[in-house]
Amino acid sequence: MNKTEILIIDDEPQIRKLIQINLESNDYKVNQAATGKEGLILSANHPPDLILLDIGLPDISGHQVLQELREWYNKPIIMLSVQDSETDIVSALDNGATDYLTKPFRTGELLARIRSAIRSSQNTENNSTIICGYIEIDLVARVVKKKAETVKLTSTEYNLLALFAKNEGKVLTHQFILKNIWGYSYQTETQYLRVFVGNLRKKLEENPNNPQYIITESGVGYRFQ
Repeated sequence: MNKTEILIIDDEPQIRKLIQINLESNDYKVNQAATGKEGLILSANHPPDLILLDIGLPDISGHQVLQELREWYNKPIIMLSVQDSETDIVSALDNGATDYLTKPFRTGELLARIRSAIRSSQNTENNSTIICGYIEIDLVARVVKKKAETVKLTSTEYNLLALFAKNEGKVLTHQFILKNIWGYSYQTETQYLRVFVGNLRKKLEENPNNPQYIITESGVGYRFQ
Protein backbone atom coordinates (compact mmCIF):
# COMPACT_ATOMS: atom_id res chain seq x y z
CA MET A 1 0.00 0.00 0.00
CA ASN A 2 1.40 3.39 -0.99
CA LYS A 3 2.18 5.81 1.80
CA THR A 4 0.39 9.14 2.00
CA GLU A 5 2.76 11.83 0.70
CA ILE A 6 3.06 15.21 2.40
CA LEU A 7 5.01 18.25 1.20
CA ILE A 8 6.29 20.74 3.79
CA ILE A 9 6.87 24.28 2.46
CA ASP A 10 8.61 26.20 5.25
CA ASP A 11 11.76 28.29 5.42
CA GLU A 12 12.79 27.14 8.91
CA PRO A 13 15.03 24.03 8.66
CA GLN A 14 14.43 23.04 12.29
CA ILE A 15 10.65 23.16 11.84
CA ARG A 16 10.80 21.14 8.61
CA LYS A 17 13.04 18.52 10.21
CA LEU A 18 10.89 18.21 13.33
CA ILE A 19 7.70 17.84 11.32
CA GLN A 20 9.36 15.34 8.97
CA ILE A 21 10.55 13.15 11.86
CA ASN A 22 7.08 13.12 13.43
CA LEU A 23 5.31 12.42 10.15
CA GLU A 24 7.68 9.66 9.05
CA SER A 25 7.33 7.99 12.45
CA ASN A 26 3.58 7.89 11.70
CA ASP A 27 4.14 6.23 8.32
CA TYR A 28 3.85 9.27 6.05
CA LYS A 29 6.22 9.96 3.15
CA VAL A 30 7.64 13.50 3.36
CA ASN A 31 9.24 15.98 0.97
CA GLN A 32 10.51 19.47 1.84
CA ALA A 33 10.77 22.89 0.20
CA ALA A 34 12.43 25.96 1.75
CA THR A 35 10.84 28.60 -0.52
CA GLY A 36 7.51 29.24 -2.18
CA LYS A 37 8.90 28.83 -5.68
CA GLU A 38 10.58 25.55 -4.80
CA GLY A 39 7.32 24.34 -3.27
CA LEU A 40 5.36 25.21 -6.41
CA ILE A 41 7.86 23.34 -8.59
CA LEU A 42 7.86 20.23 -6.38
CA SER A 43 4.05 20.27 -6.21
CA ALA A 44 3.73 20.49 -9.98
CA ASN A 45 6.33 17.78 -10.70
CA HIS A 46 5.01 15.35 -8.11
CA PRO A 47 1.66 16.36 -6.57
CA PRO A 48 1.50 15.26 -2.91
CA ASP A 49 -1.57 14.08 -1.01
CA LEU A 50 -1.39 17.08 1.34
CA ILE A 51 0.66 20.28 1.67
CA LEU A 52 1.79 22.01 4.87
CA LEU A 53 2.34 25.62 3.80
CA ASP A 54 3.97 28.34 5.90
CA ILE A 55 2.68 31.88 5.37
CA GLY A 56 6.00 33.65 6.07
CA LEU A 57 8.21 32.49 3.21
CA PRO A 58 11.38 34.36 2.13
CA ASP A 59 10.59 34.80 -1.57
CA ILE A 60 6.80 34.96 -2.04
CA SER A 61 4.11 34.90 0.63
CA GLY A 62 2.29 31.72 1.54
CA HIS A 63 -0.95 33.43 0.53
CA GLN A 64 0.35 33.85 -3.03
CA VAL A 65 1.59 30.24 -3.11
CA LEU A 66 -1.86 29.13 -1.92
CA GLN A 67 -3.60 31.07 -4.68
CA GLU A 68 -1.30 29.64 -7.35
CA LEU A 69 -1.73 26.11 -6.05
CA ARG A 70 -5.51 26.41 -5.97
CA GLU A 71 -5.53 27.11 -9.71
CA TRP A 72 -4.97 23.38 -10.21
CA TYR A 73 -4.32 21.55 -6.92
CA ASN A 74 -7.51 20.27 -5.23
CA LYS A 75 -6.09 18.29 -2.32
CA PRO A 76 -5.72 19.52 1.29
CA ILE A 77 -3.51 22.50 2.14
CA ILE A 78 -2.91 23.28 5.82
CA MET A 79 -1.47 26.73 6.49
CA LEU A 80 1.17 27.29 9.19
CA SER A 81 2.07 30.63 10.78
CA VAL A 82 3.60 32.20 13.88
CA GLN A 83 0.94 34.92 13.62
CA ASP A 84 -2.38 34.19 15.29
CA SER A 85 -4.05 36.82 13.12
CA GLU A 86 -7.78 36.54 12.48
CA THR A 87 -7.33 38.42 9.21
CA ASP A 88 -4.64 35.97 8.06
CA ILE A 89 -6.76 32.98 9.02
CA VAL A 90 -9.90 34.22 7.27
CA SER A 91 -7.92 35.24 4.16
CA ALA A 92 -6.23 31.82 3.92
CA LEU A 93 -9.47 29.89 4.40
CA ASP A 94 -11.39 32.06 1.94
CA ASN A 95 -8.63 31.49 -0.63
CA GLY A 96 -8.92 27.73 -0.40
CA ALA A 97 -6.86 26.59 2.59
CA THR A 98 -8.23 23.45 4.19
CA ASP A 99 -7.09 24.31 7.70
CA TYR A 100 -4.80 26.58 9.72
CA LEU A 101 -2.36 25.94 12.57
CA THR A 102 -0.51 28.53 14.63
CA LYS A 103 3.11 27.83 15.65
CA PRO A 104 4.11 26.38 17.99
CA PHE A 105 1.62 23.53 17.74
CA ARG A 106 1.50 20.12 19.38
CA THR A 107 2.37 17.08 17.29
CA GLY A 108 -0.87 15.36 18.24
CA GLU A 109 -2.91 18.30 16.99
CA LEU A 110 -1.01 18.44 13.70
CA LEU A 111 -1.50 14.71 13.11
CA ALA A 112 -5.22 14.96 13.93
CA ARG A 113 -5.69 17.85 11.50
CA ILE A 114 -3.80 15.94 8.78
CA ARG A 115 -5.90 12.79 9.28
CA SER A 116 -9.11 14.81 9.19
CA ALA A 117 -8.11 16.72 6.05
CA ILE A 118 -7.08 13.57 4.18
CA ARG A 119 -10.21 11.71 5.23
CA SER A 120 -12.36 14.57 3.98
CA SER A 121 -10.53 14.76 0.64
CA GLN A 122 -11.14 11.05 0.08
CA ASN A 123 -14.91 11.52 0.27
CA THR A 124 -15.99 11.54 -3.36
CA GLU A 125 -18.76 13.74 -4.65
CA ASN A 126 -20.90 10.77 -5.64
CA ASN A 127 -21.10 9.44 -2.10
CA SER A 128 -24.83 9.40 -1.45
CA THR A 129 -24.54 8.86 2.30
CA ILE A 130 -22.26 10.50 4.84
CA ILE A 131 -21.87 8.86 8.25
CA CYS A 132 -20.31 10.85 11.09
CA GLY A 133 -20.44 9.00 14.39
CA TYR A 134 -24.10 8.52 15.24
CA ILE A 135 -25.26 10.97 12.55
CA GLU A 136 -26.20 9.67 9.08
CA ILE A 137 -26.92 12.04 6.18
CA ASP A 138 -28.53 10.70 3.00
CA LEU A 139 -27.70 13.32 0.37
CA VAL A 140 -30.05 11.85 -2.23
CA ALA A 141 -33.13 11.45 -0.05
CA ARG A 142 -32.22 14.52 2.06
CA VAL A 143 -32.82 12.48 5.19
CA VAL A 144 -30.85 12.90 8.42
CA LYS A 145 -30.79 10.31 11.19
CA LYS A 146 -29.44 10.47 14.72
CA LYS A 147 -28.86 7.03 16.23
CA ALA A 148 -31.07 5.54 13.48
CA GLU A 149 -33.95 7.91 14.32
CA THR A 150 -35.01 10.42 11.66
CA VAL A 151 -34.38 14.05 12.62
CA LYS A 152 -36.77 16.69 11.32
CA LEU A 153 -34.81 19.58 9.82
CA THR A 154 -35.98 22.62 7.89
CA SER A 155 -34.70 22.95 4.33
CA THR A 156 -32.16 25.58 5.41
CA GLU A 157 -31.00 23.51 8.40
CA TYR A 158 -30.47 20.52 6.10
CA ASN A 159 -28.56 22.56 3.52
CA LEU A 160 -26.33 23.93 6.27
CA LEU A 161 -25.65 20.48 7.70
CA ALA A 162 -24.92 19.04 4.24
CA LEU A 163 -22.43 21.85 3.58
CA PHE A 164 -20.68 21.08 6.88
CA ALA A 165 -20.61 17.33 6.25
CA LYS A 166 -19.25 17.63 2.70
CA ASN A 167 -16.40 19.72 4.14
CA GLU A 168 -15.75 17.53 7.19
CA GLY A 169 -12.61 18.59 9.03
CA LYS A 170 -12.31 21.89 7.16
CA VAL A 171 -12.79 25.28 8.79
CA LEU A 172 -15.54 27.14 6.94
CA THR A 173 -15.57 30.90 7.42
CA HIS A 174 -18.75 32.79 8.31
CA GLN A 175 -18.66 34.52 4.92
CA PHE A 176 -18.24 31.25 3.00
CA ILE A 177 -21.20 29.62 4.77
CA LEU A 178 -23.49 32.63 4.48
CA LYS A 179 -22.67 33.06 0.79
CA ASN A 180 -23.27 29.38 -0.02
CA ILE A 181 -26.49 28.97 1.97
CA TRP A 182 -28.17 32.37 1.80
CA GLY A 183 -26.36 34.28 -0.95
CA TYR A 184 -23.99 37.23 -1.29
CA SER A 185 -26.30 39.75 0.39
CA TYR A 186 -26.09 37.82 3.68
CA GLN A 187 -22.28 37.68 4.02
CA THR A 188 -22.23 39.96 7.08
CA GLU A 189 -25.18 38.36 8.89
CA THR A 190 -23.13 36.28 11.34
CA GLN A 191 -25.82 36.48 14.03
CA TYR A 192 -28.26 34.94 11.54
CA LEU A 193 -25.86 32.02 11.04
CA ARG A 194 -25.35 31.63 14.78
CA VAL A 195 -29.09 31.05 15.28
CA PHE A 196 -29.22 28.26 12.69
CA VAL A 197 -26.08 26.59 14.05
CA GLY A 198 -27.66 26.70 17.51
CA ASN A 199 -30.81 25.01 16.17
CA LEU A 200 -28.75 22.28 14.49
CA ARG A 201 -26.82 21.63 17.69
CA LYS A 202 -30.05 21.27 19.68
CA LYS A 203 -31.32 18.67 17.22
CA LEU A 204 -28.10 16.72 16.66
CA GLU A 205 -25.69 17.11 19.56
CA GLU A 206 -25.90 15.08 22.77
CA ASN A 207 -24.85 18.21 24.64
CA PRO A 208 -25.47 21.38 22.57
CA ASN A 209 -23.44 23.45 25.05
CA ASN A 210 -20.42 21.20 24.52
CA PRO A 211 -20.75 20.15 20.87
CA GLN A 212 -18.71 17.29 19.43
CA TYR A 213 -19.71 17.72 15.77
CA ILE A 214 -20.26 21.41 14.96
CA ILE A 215 -17.24 23.16 16.47
CA THR A 216 -16.87 26.93 16.74
CA GLU A 217 -13.61 28.42 15.46
CA SER A 218 -13.67 31.69 17.39
CA GLY A 219 -13.86 34.78 15.20
CA VAL A 220 -13.51 32.70 12.03
CA GLY A 221 -16.33 30.20 11.47
CA TYR A 222 -17.14 26.56 12.12
CA ARG A 223 -15.63 23.11 11.66
CA PHE A 224 -17.62 19.87 11.31
CA GLN A 225 -15.73 16.92 12.80
